[in-house]
Amino acid sequence: MEITWYGLSCFRITERKHSTVVTDPYSTKYGLAELKLKAEVVTVSHAARGHNYLSAVSGREHVLDGPGEYEIGGVFVTGIATFHKQTGERNVVFVFDFDGLTVAHLGDMQEVPTQKQIEALEQVNVLLVPVGGGNSLNASQASELVSMLEPDIVVPMHYGLPGLKVKLDEVDRFLKEMGVTEVTETASLKITSSTFAEGTETVLLLPKI
Repeated sequence: MEITWYGLSCFRITERKHSTVVTDPYSTKYGLAELKLKAEVVTVSHAARGHNYLSAVSGREHVLDGPGEYEIGGVFVTGIATFHKQTGERNVVFVFDFDGLTVAHLGDMQEVPTQKQIEALEQVNVLLVPVGGGNSLNASQASELVSMLEPDIVVPMHYGLPGLKVKLDEVDRFLKEMGVTEVTETASLKITSSTFAEGTETVLLLPKI
């Protein structure tokens, strides 16, 4: 499996003989380069142009934007609705299962989820978690959630980048909260079932922008 990050909450997840997935594509109004992606499956965590710009993805056959269970092209997808207590806004967390390799994309999650929601996210291999604050989890909330879920790998997303027109904290705050002094930086994350070591590893993906 290969996971590539394009900034904000947009990732491309590919695995041989499986459908390609793109999460939360954004428009150029946010200051990042234009996305030109191709995938069979697009997931949308919520209705905002930083997360639902479908025109950026060609070849899309399935757009998932709500809770439920789906099996598409060998990928089993579970959508889990979360809600912000103050605004009532809905966010959909998507968990992707590629023959036992699982990736959870938390979307624009705004607060630490309920115990029931956490149970649905247990035993996730890779956790894609917002860390930059704004309308989503800040560094301390994200760190708390990681400690609760204990994924094999955590990949921070939705944080400040050069040129980004959304005010978000930089990733350093999250790394400090996690107690990470040396972090793996890579252009893409390539994993197999034998990749994972004991404990949670933090991986910083370089945005492909």
